[in-house]
Amino acid sequence: MSDLLYEVRDGAARLTMNREAQRNAISGEMLGLFGEHLDRAEADDAVRAVVLTGAGDTAFCSGADLNLGAEGALSGTRRYAALLRRLRTYGKPLLARVNGVCLGGGLGLMLSCDIVYAREGVKLGTPEARVGLFPMMIAALIQRNATRKKAWELMLTAEPVTAERAEAMGLVTRTVPAGELDATVEQAVAAIRRNAPLALRAGRRALAETEGLGFDEALDSLCGRLDELLRTEDAAEGLTAFFEKRPAQWKGR
Repeated sequence: MSDLLYEVRDGAARLTMNREAQRNAISGEMLGLFGEHLDRAEADDAVRAVVLTGAGDTAFCSGADLNLGAEGALSGTRRYAALLRRLRTYGKPLLARVNGVCLGGGLGLMLSCDIVYAREGVKLGTPEARVGLFPMMIAALIQRNATRKKAWELMLTAEPVTAERAEAMGLVTRTVPAGELDATVEQAVAAIRRNAPLALRAGRRALAETEGLGFDEALDSLCGRLDELLRTEDAAEGLTAFFEKRPAQWKGR
C-alpha cells in the first residue's frame, strides 16, 4: 500500500498520509509521492482544491520517522524543504484536515496549508528539542502564523498544545467537533469551487510573494497583479454574471 494515497472527490484531490501504524510519520517514499501527486492535482482542471489529511483517527502526521536514524533524516531534509517551498507557491488552495496528533514535520505540512480545520482536543507541537534537534525549517512557518512569544514558547518548551490553543495562537483556522470535521472541509471546498480558479491561483501566489515586503512595495506589487486580473476573460465573465444574476462560467483565462 502506498505511503501517500491520492483520490479526487467532489472537486478536491485528497492526499492521505498512509502510515497509520507509524502515526503517519513522513517517509522517503511519502516525500517523493507528494511531488508526484501535487503535480497531478495541479494539472487536473477538475481539481479545485487539495485536502491534506492522515489515515485513521489517531494522527494527522507525527513528523519525520525517527526509525530512519540520523542518516535517513539528513537525506530527507532537503527534500522536505523543497516540499515546503512547493506548497508555498502552489497554484490551488490547500486545506488541512487535522484528524489527530500533528507534530514536528507534520506541523510544517499543516502550516503550509491555507486553511486548517482541526478536530477538537488533538495535540500539536514541536518535540524536536527532546531528541537533541530543533524545528529549524518549520520555525519559518510558525513565526509567520503565531506571535513571536507564542512561537518561541512552543519551540523552546517542546510542550504540545491542544487544537483549541493552537487556534488561539493563529496556527489553526477553526477547531471543530470530530463529527463535524468532514462536513466543515466539504463546505469549504464547495465554497472554493464557486470562485474563479484563475483568480485564486493569482491571489494565492501574490499573497505568498508579498508577505515579507514593506507596505508600499507590497501594495505596488498587488496593484500590478490586480491589473492583470482585470484584463482576463474570467473577470469580464464574473462581472457579467453578477449583473445578470446567474452563476459564472469560468474559463481559466
